[in-house]
Amino acid sequence: MKNIKQNIKVLIADDHEIFRDGLKLMLSAAEKLDLVGEAANGKELLKLIESTQPDVVITDIKMPIMDGVEATKHIKEHHPSIEIIALSMFDDEELILEMLDAGAKGYLLKNSDKFEITDAVAAVHEGNSYYCKHTSGKLAKLIALNREKHDKKKKEAEFSDKEKEIIALICQEFTNKEIGEKVFLSSRTVEGYRMKIMEKLKAKNTVGIVVEAIRYGIYSPK
Repeated sequence: MKNIKQNIKVLIADDHEIFRDGLKLMLSAAEKLDLVGEAANGKELLKLIESTQPDVVITDIKMPIMDGVEATKHIKEHHPSIEIIALSMFDDEELILEMLDAGAKGYLLKNSDKFEITDAVAAVHEGNSYYCKHTSGKLAKLIALNREKHDKKKKEAEFSDKEKEIIALICQEFTNKEIGEKVFLSSRTVEGYRMKIMEKLKAKNTVGIVVEAIRYGIYSPK
């Protein structure tokens, strides 16, 4: 695990100056993060990486001159220790998959707040994946199935039958109250199960549970 006692150095890239200004404002208010530079396209981003040596890059996918996918491939080839978070719009599902295939560790929708940005940066810096909490169920399944193709890992043995039952219901987007009614447990007990499941799967939110459960063969979407 990387040393997270020092502030995490973050470099951002987006071709819209107004959006960059807003992102800079959010990052400046976040604890344990240091913004070390900003770029307007992939080529600028690659140049800045050499001079700033960031820990984490947050980059838009669609940019002129060099887009986020191409920049991500170059970064992971030449600077494999740098983690990358993709920034996307709601309708960029295929591009998000391309970014993850290129080596991005996670992604955020552009309407994410500073708390989610901070959580995402901390997660990828620790070597974990991060999937935006506003992800649609369809995209979560696409990501999971795409990830499954690459590693085919199985993790079923680590979970009890009750945990697998609850995971399946979480993946079907039932609330804690609805899950409790189906498995005859209180909402509080279901929440306890949910937290334990997140810990085992190293998931940061419900989307992460869905992605990792499908990826590890614990849940199969119909």
